[in-house]
Amino acid sequence: MIDLRSDTVTKPTPAMRRAMMEAEVGDDVYGEDPTVNRLEQRAAEITGKEAALFVPTGTMGNTIAVKLLTEHGQEVICDSRAHLLDYELSMVAWFSGCVVRAIQTADGILSWDEIRRQIKPLNPYSAPTGLVAIENTHNMHGGTVYPMRTVHEICGGVHERGLKIHLDGARIFNAAAALGMPVREIAAPADTVMFCLSKGLGAPAGSLVAGPANLIAKGRLYRKRLGGGMRQAGVLAAAGLVALEETPKRLFDDHCNAKFLGEGLARIPGIHIDPRKVATNIAVFDVAGTGIVPAEISTRLKQRGVLINAINERQMRAVTHYDVDREACAQALAAVAEAVAS
Repeated sequence: MIDLRSDTVTKPTPAMRRAMMEAEVGDDVYGEDPTVNRLEQRAAEITGKEAALFVPTGTMGNTIAVKLLTEHGQEVICDSRAHLLDYELSMVAWFSGCVVRAIQTADGILSWDEIRRQIKPLNPYSAPTGLVAIENTHNMHGGTVYPMRTVHEICGGVHERGLKIHLDGARIFNAAAALGMPVREIAAPADTVMFCLSKGLGAPAGSLVAGPANLIAKGRLYRKRLGGGMRQAGVLAAAGLVALEETPKRLFDDHCNAKFLGEGLARIPGIHIDPRKVATNIAVFDVAGTGIVPAEISTRLKQRGVLINAINERQMRAVTHYDVDREACAQALAAVAEAVAS
């Protein structure tokens, strides 16, 4: 089966499996798991932050970061298709007591002018703005990447207003590969950053949230409240360490394969995608012109040995990763052409 549903479906590499088997472990709730401690130290170094916290999921990482940077009753500004708005079970409200102020964008990339117009000061009527969250790369807009000039404009303007910035960098290593710059430079302007080990990097589980040491220490308590104390978690952290060192250099191949998919999909009658906009490892394409609903196409593809998810009534999303090579992508394209023609 060729699985292009997400880069979360990757299997641990042999090196990851060996590291997990041989991992030195302790009780992480006591701070005694040496492998988790090494992973957190390495994550802090890579992101350029003072400290980092290992959490089970990206949702938990974003939830903790929002809680750390806001107060109950504030607004959080983000894009209208942001992951923390659409795919995290309203944790901004449920755990942090905040509401979201969503801004619709063409490609998931916010601008300072758009944000500036939505910022609300403390007043007797409205929820004041407390936080701005940006997503880099942007999942539902097809892995789009923030230009660093835009990031600096947003973060500079937000900080001048006395507000905070959280970077949902679930796929920040893909952004780094696309921009040709270190992760720490992308994360530098933000107060906190979250990234996933279990997406493009291919580890079996886990994410990191990084930021100032005093906030991360407080975040450790929020992790406990959310049920994230994982005890002998070094067996997972060991795979994460391998992923941090080995996988980033392979991400460019995933990007090339996604571009290849985009170019092939654009040649199939009834499918619309601009291959020039495939920036990283995600290709979102519109199938409305085929006259077949995405869910039906997904069913037909599964019968042909290809897994690609529908994401709404018009679009589907294909995500490349190291378990799907160029030949598999070519086979997937042939399956799509057959599925929409039948």
